Amino acid sequence: MKKLTLVTLLFWALSISYAHSQVSFGTPEKINKDWFFTLKNKEDKPVTQFDKKVWQQTNLPHDWTIKQQLSPTLASATGYLPGGIGWYGKVLNIPQDKQGEKVYLYFEGVYNRSEVFINGQSLGTRPNGYVSFMYDATPYIKYGQDNIVTVRVDHSRDADSRWYTGSGIYRNVWLVYANPVHIAQWGVYAYPEVKGNRGTLKVEVEVENGSATAANLTVITELFAPDGKRVANNSRTLTVGAKQNNTIHTNLSVSRPQLWSLEMPTLYTLKTRVLANGKEIDNTTTTTGFRTYTFDSNKGFALNGQRMKVKGVCIHHDAGVLGSAVPREVWKQRLLTLKEVGCNAVRTSHNPQAPDLYELCDELGLLVLNEAYDEWEFPKRKWLEGWNVGTPGFQGSYDFFEEWGEKDLADIVRRDRNHISVFAWSIGNEVDYPNDPYSHPVLGGEKAGFTQASYGGYNPDAPDAMRLGAIAKRLVAVVKKYDPSRPTTAGLAGVAMSNETEYPGALDIAGYNYTESKYHTDHEKYPNRVIYGSENRHDMEAWKAVRDNEHIFGQFLWTGIDYLGESGSWPSRGFYSGLLDFGGFIKPRGYYRQALWSEKPMVYVGTYPMREGRNWLSQDAWAIWNYEEGQNIRVVCYTNAAKARLELNGKVVGETKNYDDNTGIIHWDIPYTAGKLEAVGMDSAGKEVSRYAIQTSARPAAITVVEQVNSLSKDGFGRIVLQVVDENGIPVMLSDDEITCHINGPLRLVGMEAGNNQDMTDYTDNCHRVFHGRIVVYVQATDEGGQAEVKFTAPWLKEAKVLIML
Repeated sequence: MKKLTLVTLLFWALSISYAHSQVSFGTPEKINKDWFFTLKNKEDKPVTQFDKKVWQQTNLPHDWTIKQQLSPTLASATGYLPGGIGWYGKVLNIPQDKQGEKVYLYFEGVYNRSEVFINGQSLGTRPNGYVSFMYDATPYIKYGQDNIVTVRVDHSRDADSRWYTGSGIYRNVWLVYANPVHIAQWGVYAYPEVKGNRGTLKVEVEVENGSATAANLTVITELFAPDGKRVANNSRTLTVGAKQNNTIHTNLSVSRPQLWSLEMPTLYTLKTRVLANGKEIDNTTTTTGFRTYTFDSNKGFALNGQRMKVKGVCIHHDAGVLGSAVPREVWKQRLLTLKEVGCNAVRTSHNPQAPDLYELCDELGLLVLNEAYDEWEFPKRKWLEGWNVGTPGFQGSYDFFEEWGEKDLADIVRRDRNHISVFAWSIGNEVDYPNDPYSHPVLGGEKAGFTQASYGGYNPDAPDAMRLGAIAKRLVAVVKKYDPSRPTTAGLAGVAMSNETEYPGALDIAGYNYTESKYHTDHEKYPNRVIYGSENRHDMEAWKAVRDNEHIFGQFLWTGIDYLGESGSWPSRGFYSGLLDFGGFIKPRGYYRQALWSEKPMVYVGTYPMREGRNWLSQDAWAIWNYEEGQNIRVVCYTNAAKARLELNGKVVGETKNYDDNTGIIHWDIPYTAGKLEAVGMDSAGKEVSRYAIQTSARPAAITVVEQVNSLSKDGFGRIVLQVVDENGIPVMLSDDEITCHINGPLRLVGMEAGNNQDMTDYTDNCHRVFHGRIVVYVQATDEGGQAEVKFTAPWLKEAKVLIML
């Protein structure tokens, strides 16, 4: 039996210290304001002035693709939206008194193939659109003068992904001043050992000396409990040679540490200071928490010694109308909603996410499976005319994998290794998909259950699948070099084929995409292999394969939230299998999942008309009660109660039925009568524990505000949720009224999102149709203070207003 015992103590930044979790040294300053942008730099080279006829002023983060028009002539893979070559520019005045300090530019993410210039001088290129990177701009800085920063972003290969990527500088940018001798970027690394009632935080601090002389230093580390009390500290001397780096190793011991858990994500604070001649020259602050976890090939996963199932979802990085430039506030709302559904883990499919997401998972108590790649050395198919339709394209990121793959992975690990939420590193997703691109003779035989028809049979002209093992070993070695405390994994699409290679054996834990049928046979064949579902369907059978098998420690549904791209044939904005829609609202299948995963009593009721010859149970039934009188309607109930009954207008119309563990659905077929329909969840003794009601609505009469923001700070971001109701205030689920947003005051409209996957209209203006009577409106404050009025109107409907103090 293979058993991996992993104990991690990782970091969570306090709100006042978020900058130090992104930039781990010096004095970082966010420089998102007052940039210029153009898609019309005809000379395609850095400029010294920004002609307002060509360059538009903008703030970061910025995704130019989402601001374009949808078109059926563009690739479905990336959401029927264009790419192109964009240029960004900014004027930076570097004060004279900063001379003698180092000046760095740090980018959290630029999609993609970027090159950064300062005063016309190239600082470097970075093709990967998801990794964070930094340049030393010091040699080209003009102190006491304006400096021109320009960034070229080449997304002309706009069908280079299987999903929507966005284009541009879509994450934060930082200007960093630092002493020539400073903590290296991502140079603080900490991990614990916990034995009994004592925790020991093992800390590494790497210091970089950019000066021409050796530096004799003192490195002080201090650990603070959640109440602010210092619980451990240490001091070490360190000598760093000129133009060299050096590292100190130290231990901080804590008695009876409070453990970080999903229910109580308790956090500590680690402070690191560097002194020269008794004077502080650099410092960084991160926040941390203690926890233990184990993976066992027979017993599954345990957090802090408690066995549990990982109830995870895969997520992409966009948010509907916001594209890839997603504010922290939106991610927080989405993650909280996923937790409400019962989710306890996310998989960053299939690339590292913005730092905000990891910080929020640390704070909220969610595990993160951090994934690096969707393809390695060869391209995958990119569908252009609809998912699995027509002839695919083969643009991608494969062309720079050989040069950048290991460096990118090292930077991903070093950036994110201090997050308590990260519990595993995935080096790839479905890179082993049979014949896309790799192939193996086993595909043409019966040995692994394949026939000639399986995946097209063996293709001797395709890349040899035996290459997978060697690449996996290289990538795993990179991860282990920078973080030996966590397991490595991957999402295996063709596990039967990969079992013929060294690929699965190179991993600490093996993720199986959709191949639940292999859980038992592979457990018997490979008894030391730790197995889990890295990508799974939403059906009951897939969940029971996890729930009822002790050795399978969890699953990750595809997907947690609807995402742009990987679209079907036009009209289709994206992939629509999420528990939440583009706007972050819970869909019916989200309530179905809540019934399976949540321990909090819940019940939900949805309906749909019965059709002749069809007797199916749907997990996608909307809460609608508007039909023709006497029409035969199927009412489905999703609940975690032992039994449920159905009431209509206060009378029982559906007999009490026990929970069905085969389908997870209780249902009744009844003739439609207008009124109030209620599902009542009961415990085994018949006591009511939950209730859910829907009502027949009349015609749309008014717009109501169901969620609003009352005040925003400078540049603050907020959301307003609207619902169309009838004259009695009942939500009109069938409404698709077009709502117009009018703003008066120092506030701007960012976007309107109703969550309708088939609505291919303009998303760049101030009007949009609701979906199921609902829409979310995103707004952002400007630099000015005062008050803003936001008014919402629609033909024939009573308007709604929101006042926001700024």
